[in-house]
Amino acid sequence: MPLTDRLAVLTVTQQASGTSFTDRLIIWLHVAFVIFTIGPVTIAILASPRYIRTRNVAVLRYMLRTTRIFGTASLGVLAFGIAAAQSLHKLNSAWVTTAMTLFVVSLVLLVLIMRDQRRAVVALETASEHEALATANTPPPPAAETSQDDSDDAPDARAIPVAPQPRAAASVERGRIASLAGIVTLLWLVILVLMVWNS
Repeated sequence: MPLTDRLAVLTVTQQASGTSFTDRLIIWLHVAFVIFTIGPVTIAILASPRYIRTRNVAVLRYMLRTTRIFGTASLGVLAFGIAAAQSLHKLNSAWVTTAMTLFVVSLVLLVLIMRDQRRAVVALETASEHEALATANTPPPPAAETSQDDSDDAPDARAIPVAPQPRAAASVERGRIASLAGIVTLLWLVILVLMVWNS
Protein backbone atom coordinates (compact mmCIF):
# COMPACT_ATOMS: atom_id res chain seq x y z
CA MET A 1 0.00 0.00 0.00
CA PRO A 2 1.45 3.43 -0.93
CA LEU A 3 2.39 5.87 1.80
CA THR A 4 -0.30 8.37 0.80
CA ASP A 5 -3.00 5.68 1.05
CA ARG A 6 -1.72 4.68 4.48
CA LEU A 7 -1.86 8.31 5.66
CA ALA A 8 -5.40 8.65 4.31
CA VAL A 9 -6.52 5.51 6.14
CA LEU A 10 -4.86 6.73 9.34
CA THR A 11 -6.61 10.10 9.08
CA VAL A 12 -10.02 8.48 8.56
CA THR A 13 -9.40 6.17 11.51
CA GLN A 14 -8.50 9.06 13.79
CA GLN A 15 -11.58 11.00 12.73
CA ALA A 16 -13.81 8.00 13.29
CA SER A 17 -12.40 7.37 16.74
CA GLY A 18 -13.41 10.89 17.85
CA THR A 19 -11.46 13.48 19.75
CA SER A 20 -8.28 12.72 21.60
CA PHE A 21 -7.85 12.74 25.37
CA THR A 22 -6.10 16.12 25.24
CA ASP A 23 -8.95 17.65 23.27
CA ARG A 24 -11.49 16.29 25.71
CA LEU A 25 -9.47 17.60 28.65
CA ILE A 26 -9.35 21.08 27.14
CA ILE A 27 -13.09 21.03 26.50
CA TRP A 28 -13.71 19.79 30.05
CA LEU A 29 -11.60 22.63 31.49
CA HIS A 30 -13.45 25.11 29.29
CA VAL A 31 -16.83 23.90 30.59
CA ALA A 32 -15.54 23.81 34.19
CA PHE A 33 -14.40 27.44 33.97
CA VAL A 34 -17.81 28.39 32.56
CA ILE A 35 -19.64 26.73 35.45
CA PHE A 36 -17.42 27.90 38.30
CA THR A 37 -16.69 31.45 37.14
CA ILE A 38 -19.58 32.69 34.98
CA GLY A 39 -22.17 31.45 37.48
CA PRO A 40 -20.86 33.38 40.54
CA VAL A 41 -20.24 36.51 38.47
CA THR A 42 -23.80 36.44 37.14
CA ILE A 43 -25.24 36.11 40.64
CA ALA A 44 -23.03 38.91 41.98
CA ILE A 45 -23.82 41.47 39.29
CA LEU A 46 -27.55 40.72 39.26
CA ALA A 47 -27.81 40.94 43.07
CA SER A 48 -25.80 44.16 43.43
CA PRO A 49 -28.70 46.57 42.65
CA ARG A 50 -30.80 44.99 45.40
CA TYR A 51 -28.16 45.58 48.06
CA ILE A 52 -27.59 49.11 46.82
CA ARG A 53 -31.31 49.76 47.25
CA THR A 54 -31.27 48.35 50.80
CA ARG A 55 -27.99 50.22 51.46
CA ASN A 56 -26.21 47.11 52.70
CA VAL A 57 -22.62 48.23 52.24
CA ALA A 58 -21.04 45.08 53.70
CA VAL A 59 -22.80 42.75 51.26
CA LEU A 60 -22.23 45.14 48.36
CA ARG A 61 -18.51 45.16 49.13
CA TYR A 62 -18.59 41.35 49.09
CA MET A 63 -20.37 41.43 45.70
CA LEU A 64 -17.65 43.71 44.37
CA ARG A 65 -14.94 41.32 45.56
CA THR A 66 -16.81 38.34 44.07
CA THR A 67 -17.17 40.11 40.73
CA ARG A 68 -13.49 41.04 40.68
CA ILE A 69 -12.18 37.57 41.57
CA PHE A 70 -14.44 35.45 39.40
CA GLY A 71 -14.47 38.00 36.59
CA THR A 72 -10.70 37.73 36.39
CA ALA A 73 -10.89 33.92 36.60
CA SER A 74 -13.38 33.92 33.71
CA LEU A 75 -10.45 34.70 31.42
CA GLY A 76 -9.87 30.95 31.64
CA VAL A 77 -13.12 30.47 29.73
CA LEU A 78 -11.73 32.49 26.85
CA ALA A 79 -8.28 30.87 26.99
CA PHE A 80 -9.51 27.28 27.05
CA GLY A 81 -12.22 28.12 24.53
CA ILE A 82 -9.61 29.31 22.05
CA ALA A 83 -7.48 26.24 22.78
CA ALA A 84 -10.45 23.93 22.26
CA ALA A 85 -11.45 25.60 19.01
CA GLN A 86 -7.88 25.40 17.75
CA SER A 87 -7.51 21.73 18.66
CA LEU A 88 -10.80 20.94 16.90
CA HIS A 89 -9.80 23.05 13.87
CA LYS A 90 -12.79 25.38 14.30
CA LEU A 91 -10.96 28.55 15.23
CA ASN A 92 -11.70 30.12 11.83
CA SER A 93 -15.43 29.40 12.09
CA ALA A 94 -17.72 32.42 12.07
CA TRP A 95 -19.63 31.34 15.16
CA VAL A 96 -16.39 30.92 17.16
CA THR A 97 -15.25 34.41 16.15
CA THR A 98 -18.66 35.80 17.09
CA ALA A 99 -18.60 34.04 20.46
CA MET A 100 -15.10 35.31 21.27
CA THR A 101 -16.05 38.88 20.30
CA LEU A 102 -19.18 38.79 22.47
CA PHE A 103 -17.16 37.41 25.38
CA VAL A 104 -14.58 40.22 25.11
CA VAL A 105 -17.43 42.76 25.07
CA SER A 106 -18.90 41.16 28.20
CA LEU A 107 -15.51 41.43 29.94
CA VAL A 108 -15.37 45.15 29.14
CA LEU A 109 -18.87 45.58 30.55
CA LEU A 110 -17.80 43.68 33.67
CA VAL A 111 -15.04 46.25 34.21
CA LEU A 112 -17.64 49.03 34.01
CA ILE A 113 -19.88 47.16 36.47
CA MET A 114 -17.01 46.81 38.95
CA ARG A 115 -16.34 50.55 38.64
CA ASP A 116 -19.99 51.30 39.43
CA GLN A 117 -20.00 48.84 42.34
CA ARG A 118 -16.97 50.59 43.81
CA ARG A 119 -18.56 54.01 43.37
CA ALA A 120 -21.79 52.79 44.98
CA VAL A 121 -19.86 51.52 48.01
CA VAL A 122 -18.15 54.90 48.44
CA ALA A 123 -21.43 56.78 47.92
CA LEU A 124 -23.34 54.72 50.48
CA GLU A 125 -20.54 55.00 53.03
CA THR A 126 -20.49 58.78 52.54
CA ALA A 127 -24.27 58.97 52.93
CA SER A 128 -24.09 56.98 56.18
CA GLU A 129 -21.40 59.31 57.53
CA HIS A 130 -23.50 62.39 56.70
CA GLU A 131 -26.56 60.90 58.38
CA ALA A 132 -24.57 59.96 61.48
CA LEU A 133 -23.11 63.49 61.63
CA ALA A 134 -26.54 65.07 61.23
CA THR A 135 -27.98 62.87 63.99
CA ALA A 136 -25.12 63.71 66.35
CA ASN A 137 -25.42 67.47 65.75
CA THR A 138 -29.19 67.69 66.11
CA PRO A 139 -29.97 69.62 69.33
CA PRO A 140 -32.79 68.54 71.65
CA PRO A 141 -36.19 70.18 71.12
CA PRO A 142 -36.56 73.58 72.85
CA ALA A 143 -38.32 73.75 76.20
CA ALA A 144 -41.80 75.19 76.48
CA GLU A 145 -40.62 78.21 78.49
CA THR A 146 -38.15 79.33 75.84
CA SER A 147 -38.59 82.98 74.99
CA GLN A 148 -39.79 84.21 71.62
CA ASP A 149 -36.29 85.34 70.67
CA ASP A 150 -34.83 81.93 71.45
CA SER A 151 -37.58 80.19 69.50
CA ASP A 152 -36.86 82.40 66.51
CA ASP A 153 -33.22 81.35 66.62
CA ALA A 154 -33.98 77.65 67.17
CA PRO A 155 -34.78 76.73 63.54
CA ASP A 156 -31.48 78.18 62.40
CA ALA A 157 -29.64 76.20 65.07
CA ARG A 158 -31.35 72.97 64.13
CA ALA A 159 -30.84 73.43 60.38
CA ILE A 160 -28.06 70.96 59.68
CA PRO A 161 -27.71 70.51 55.91
CA VAL A 162 -27.22 66.94 54.76
CA ALA A 163 -25.78 66.52 51.29
CA PRO A 164 -28.12 64.40 49.12
CA GLN A 165 -25.47 63.67 46.50
CA PRO A 166 -24.24 60.31 47.89
CA ARG A 167 -27.68 58.75 47.90
CA ALA A 168 -28.46 60.11 44.43
CA ALA A 169 -25.12 58.80 43.16
CA ALA A 170 -25.91 55.36 44.59
CA SER A 171 -29.23 55.41 42.76
CA VAL A 172 -27.50 56.25 39.51
CA GLU A 173 -24.99 53.44 39.99
CA ARG A 174 -27.79 51.02 40.85
CA GLY A 175 -29.60 51.71 37.59
CA ARG A 176 -26.42 51.49 35.56
CA ILE A 177 -25.38 48.18 37.17
CA ALA A 178 -28.84 46.72 36.57
CA SER A 179 -28.81 47.62 32.87
CA LEU A 180 -25.22 46.48 32.26
CA ALA A 181 -25.79 43.24 34.17
CA GLY A 182 -28.78 42.49 31.94
CA ILE A 183 -26.70 43.09 28.81
CA VAL A 184 -23.85 40.88 30.08
CA THR A 185 -26.26 38.07 30.94
CA LEU A 186 -27.87 38.33 27.50
CA LEU A 187 -24.45 38.17 25.81
CA TRP A 188 -23.56 35.03 27.75
CA LEU A 189 -26.88 33.43 26.77
CA VAL A 190 -26.17 34.19 23.10
CA ILE A 191 -22.72 32.60 23.45
CA LEU A 192 -24.31 29.55 25.07
CA VAL A 193 -26.74 29.19 22.17
CA LEU A 194 -23.87 29.45 19.69
CA MET A 195 -21.91 26.77 21.57
CA VAL A 196 -24.82 24.33 21.81
CA TRP A 197 -26.13 24.96 18.30
CA ASN A 198 -22.76 24.42 16.61
CA SER A 199 -21.28 21.72 18.83
